[in-house]
Amino acid sequence: MSDLADIAPSGSFAQAAARPSIRPRGASLAAQVLPWLAAAAILVAAPLVFTSGTALTMMSLMGIMVVFSLSYNMLLGQTGLLSFGHAVYYGLGAFFTVHAMNLVASLRLPIPLPLMPVVGGLAGLAFGILFGVISTRRAGTVFAMISLGIAELVSSGSHILHSFFGGEEGITANRTKMLRLFDLNFGPQIQVYYLIAAWCLICAIAMYAITRTPLGRLCNAVRENPERVEFLGYEPQSIRITAFCLSALFAGVAGALAGINFEIANSAYLGVHQSGVVLLATFIGGIGTFVGPVVGAVVVTLLQVSLSDLTEVWQLYFGLLFIAIVMFAPGGIAGLALMHGPLLRAGTAHRLLPAYLLALGPFLVMLAGLIAVIEMAFRVLVKASDGTEMSLVGIPFDAAHVLPWVVAGAMAVGGGLALRTVLPRVAAAWHEASDAAKEKLA
Repeated sequence: MSDLADIAPSGSFAQAAARPSIRPRGASLAAQVLPWLAAAAILVAAPLVFTSGTALTMMSLMGIMVVFSLSYNMLLGQTGLLSFGHAVYYGLGAFFTVHAMNLVASLRLPIPLPLMPVVGGLAGLAFGILFGVISTRRAGTVFAMISLGIAELVSSGSHILHSFFGGEEGITANRTKMLRLFDLNFGPQIQVYYLIAAWCLICAIAMYAITRTPLGRLCNAVRENPERVEFLGYEPQSIRITAFCLSALFAGVAGALAGINFEIANSAYLGVHQSGVVLLATFIGGIGTFVGPVVGAVVVTLLQVSLSDLTEVWQLYFGLLFIAIVMFAPGGIAGLALMHGPLLRAGTAHRLLPAYLLALGPFLVMLAGLIAVIEMAFRVLVKASDGTEMSLVGIPFDAAHVLPWVVAGAMAVGGGLALRTVLPRVAAAWHEASDAAKEKLA
């Protein structure tokens, strides 16, 4: 799982420091296997640490979003295809799985629930082939527009084909009516969690293995320079459609897991909003690395669940976070973390700590001011009928008065100016630590 070299800019210090050295074959195999064993151990142990029902539900959602985000990264991060309709395959996988569950339960077929994600994956693959033939003829803006058109087409069709999609109510199923496996009926959430975790690990290993095959390398080549790939004798469209179909397959598995988890599939699974969520998760975590979408899926799910309990405008904060990541950290959260890898190995990362602590104060003041302005604006402009009295972090005040606006504005502007003053010191500390690391690693 050496993702650092994949994200580092060509010729950069980070890439040079991350370049793998020649290691014995046994050590290389252990380096490949150990991270997956660690991931499996974390998935097994997590419910023993976080035992509440809310935590189990959140971890189940994280597992589903991890598979969905990784499938999207096969398309965007690996092949360079920006899709606005990836939820089509997620939603169709969920619908076909729910219908399959109802059919198996009604006919009492000897098929256990853990095999149902195969149905979702096959459904995603079938529609991936169908729509991929059309949409992968071109890349770039044309592909993005076609994907948006297909998303609208399928979403609108879901409201017309009532017998299959169930209209606004959707299609429901009962997972406990399936054949029991090892006396498990998958009624308790803990059993569903382990089912999702197992499929999440299987899909992640499969998708990682694909990135290490010649096909995965060709996908990267098509993303960077399709003309050169064609000159070498490969057909870029064939590579794009193969990546597209594999991505749709894993998205279908994610949709199937969602159908099993919620025991329902409705038109919201197919919508542009669902496609936007996976786009946000992948970008926030970091495209171009394998761990980035995993990080993004965990962060976005955590924020979705926690922020929605704290504020009604949580989607606005998502948008602001997305803009900030794209503008200031194109590599995402994983990219920021991996940038520090060479410094940590060289033992010079501690030199950044004083500068980071110096910048943290103004950043938090600016952030608190912005949050206060957003929440007061929402109260005054949208929730005025409920009164202008409100509270933030336990501090009550009236948003109709001038003083709270002055204080919040002063915090936002003052914190921003102070942060701008401190940033050159952070940059200087970074260059100093990088130069010291270069000397140690040379």
